[in-house]
Amino acid sequence: MRTLCIDRFEGNFAVCEELLDHPVKAKDIRYFGIEKNELPQGASEGSVLVVQNDGTLSIDQKQTDARRAKALKMQKNLWK
Repeated sequence: MRTLCIDRFEGNFAVCEELLDHPVKAKDIRYFGIEKNELPQGASEGSVLVVQNDGTLSIDQKQTDARRAKALKMQKNLWK
């Protein structure tokens, strides 16, 4: 099982960053292109995708919400 986060859209593709359990250097970050029509319904920038061993994609809403809340908190702290 692999976990990805949609970084951005380019043309017909979602550019997804692989999420790892350990810290990595910028040069070691891996990106994957997934065609938009293969994404689960409701997927958008910032969505966390789970890729099952059979290739099935699903959105991990709990992890997506947690990452968005963390980003929002960091953003608010910049303006304090």
